[in-house]
Parts: sequence; C-alpha cells; structure tokens
Amino acid sequence: MKLEEQKIIGYQIIDGKEVPVINCPTEVTIKNKVTGIIYESEEQAKADIENPNTPTTEEHIQRDVKITVARLDIFGSTQ
Repeated sequence: MKLEEQKIIGYQIIDGKEVPVINCPTEVTIKNKVTGIIYESEEQAKADIENPNTPTTEEHIQRDVKITVARLDIFGSTQ
C-alpha cells in the first residue's frame, strides 16, 4: 500500500540558500504473521481482527514501513 509519492512540500533557508523540503515516498505492508495474508489496507486488517470467525488478533498483525530517501552528499562543500 503506497502512501506517499516524493514531492517538494516547501522550502527552507539553510546557510543563506533556499533548499527544498522533500516528502519521501513511503510504502506500508500490512501482513498477518500467522497466516501470511497481506492486507490491502488497515481497514481490511481491522475487519479480520474483528471477525469472530477468524482467530486473528492485533498481535498477529505486522506492519512494515519502507521509506525511500534521496541520496545525500554527506561530505558537503569546502567553499
């Protein structure tokens, strides 16, 4: 389930330069650790938990979050 695409959400002044503030792409996978079922949404996982015909509990639900960030120059400028 993809939540966010990368986009510029604003600008900030750093060392006198205008630098973009970027919203990073985010992807969440919701999975039942016992059955291996991957849910399409949080609502689908909740419905499985609330269903009296399944043994699923909140402890069975695993949420994996993948955040992709832009490559950064960690050495900076020497000017």
